[in-house]
Amino acid sequence: MLNLLFGLIIGFSLGLTGGGGSIFAVPLLVYGLAMPAHEAVGVSLIAVGATALGGAIVRLRRREVELKAALLFGMAGIVGAPLGTVLGAKLPAQFLLGGFALLMLLVAARMWLQAVRRPADARIVRAGDKALDTTSGPACRINPAGGLALTSRCAVVLALSGVFTGFLSGLFGVGGGFLIVPALVLIASLPMQRAVATSLLIIAIISAAGSVSYLLAGRPLAWTVTTLFALGGLGGMILGGRLSRRLAGPQLQKLFATAMVGVAIYMLMRLLV
Repeated sequence: MLNLLFGLIIGFSLGLTGGGGSIFAVPLLVYGLAMPAHEAVGVSLIAVGATALGGAIVRLRRREVELKAALLFGMAGIVGAPLGTVLGAKLPAQFLLGGFALLMLLVAARMWLQAVRRPADARIVRAGDKALDTTSGPACRINPAGGLALTSRCAVVLALSGVFTGFLSGLFGVGGGFLIVPALVLIASLPMQRAVATSLLIIAIISAAGSVSYLLAGRPLAWTVTTLFALGGLGGMILGGRLSRRLAGPQLQKLFATAMVGVAIYMLMRLLV
């Protein structure tokens, strides 16, 4: 029963904000189900990836996903994931978790300030409202047709962001949604709801790569827990997705930032206590 409930929480987080799912998944598995940390990482990658894929398919049908950004970001993430896995095995856990929590606080602060000071940036930037400029401002802009203007500068910045996110995914065993959504909003100029939809496909791609690496390494995996966790996640995804359509972009940004701050504070308290 707890497997389904925890999966529901993760899926709701993914459907509502497009990220943060696996950030909550590992603590729930470790502290709620008394699962070994390494196995919790495997369960998290597979369950979160499956949940994100289910949500991405629905959003693709609604044409809410920026496909070019998702594929570029996701494929670059696959490159970075193995590098993070190798490094993660060599660094102290306290150092990794502490740096991770501080990074979350920085990203959350930036997103909150943007939502308060420049709420229009959480919505789509149309060419009719702002001239398309590839030399200053965000690396990517929206073209007159409403799609992503994939310039060389935009492609390079998205690819580098994808490699970095994949690196962190391999390092911490997370899908990386807590970084993908801010990157798509701040770098790709996507409105919050479109960034959430696009991030789900990216999380599915990166999580799939991490899952394959985990299984090929011959590590243990509780398939029953994983299946129930994923089923609960799909149910939560539906609920979170419906609620997200009723919230404005700035509200979602603030909610996402608040969730990141809460997780970061919890992690720091665990490290200190």
